[in-house]
Amino acid sequence: MANLWERMQRTFRDVFDDDALELRQNITAADVEQWDSLSHINLIVALEREFKVKFTTAEVMTLKNVGDLEVLLIRKRGSQG
Repeated sequence: MANLWERMQRTFRDVFDDDALELRQNITAADVEQWDSLSHINLIVALEREFKVKFTTAEVMTLKNVGDLEVLLIRKRGSQG
């Protein structure tokens, strides 16, 4: 899943315009200064485009950190068959 993680990191860096941003499993919005409600929406849309998936509002609401997001992406991509 290294490729997935690299793509996630690239997407996060693009959305937050921060080439130094290093993702970790336990990162939350509180850990990234630019991560507000608008950038959260932009992040979700960017991830949907990058990975060609769609998230439901319920799925997004359950996410607690980047690790949860990674697990959701793995599940979503696996269900695409």
